Amino acid sequence: MIRSKFTNQLNDLNKEIIFMGALCEDIIGKSLAPLTDGQELSLEGISETYHKIEEMERDIEEKCLKLLLRQQPVAKDLRRISSALKMVYDMKRIGAQSYEIAEIISLGHIVQGTGPERQQLDHMSKNVIEMLTKSIDAFIYGTEDQAHQVIQQDKTVNQEFDTIKKQLVLSFSVPDVEGEYPIDVLMVAKYLERIGDHAVNIAKWVLFSITGHLDGEA
Repeated sequence: MIRSKFTNQLNDLNKEIIFMGALCEDIIGKSLAPLTDGQELSLEGISETYHKIEEMERDIEEKCLKLLLRQQPVAKDLRRISSALKMVYDMKRIGAQSYEIAEIISLGHIVQGTGPERQQLDHMSKNVIEMLTKSIDAFIYGTEDQAHQVIQQDKTVNQEFDTIKKQLVLSFSVPDVEGEYPIDVLMVAKYLERIGDHAVNIAKWVLFSITGHLDGEA
C-alpha cells in the first residue's frame, strides 16, 4: 500500500516534469516567433509563461523534498528524485533566458535585419528545443541513448554559435552597418547556446538517475 502510494507520487512527479518541459519548449518558440514564422511578439504572454515555470519549479521542489523526507527512497528512486530537483533549476533558467531573448527581439533590430544570421538563429532554436524534448523524454522513459544524443547535439549548437559570430564579424566590415543588429543577434545566439547547455545539464542528471554516475566520474 505504501509502495503503491509512492509509485503514484512518482508518476505525478513525472507528469509535472513533462508539463514544465512543455512550458519551456513553448516559451522558446514564442520568444523567437517573430523570426521563425513572422508572428507578433507578446511580452506579456511570454512573461506569464515564465511565471508559470517559476511556480512549477517551486511546486516540484516542494514535492521532491516531501518525497525525500517522508518516503525515504533508496537507490534508483533516490537518484531519480534528486535528479528532478536539479533538472527543474535548469528548466527555470531556460525560461528566464527565453524571456531575455524576447526582450531583445522586441527592440525590433533583428526583425528588421536581413542577414544570414537570422536563418542560423532559427536552426539553433530548433536544435535546442529538440535537445530539451529529448532530455525530458530520457528522464521519463529512462533511456540513456537519448540523453547521450542531447550531449552530442550540443556540439552542433556550439558550431552554429561560432558560425554566427564569424558572420557578424564580416557584417561589421560593411560600411554604415547598423550596430544594434549584430549586437542583438549575438546576444540572442548566446542565450540559445546557454539554453543548449541547460539541456545538456538535464541530460547529465538523467544519466545520473539511471547509472548512479555523475559526469566526470569513472
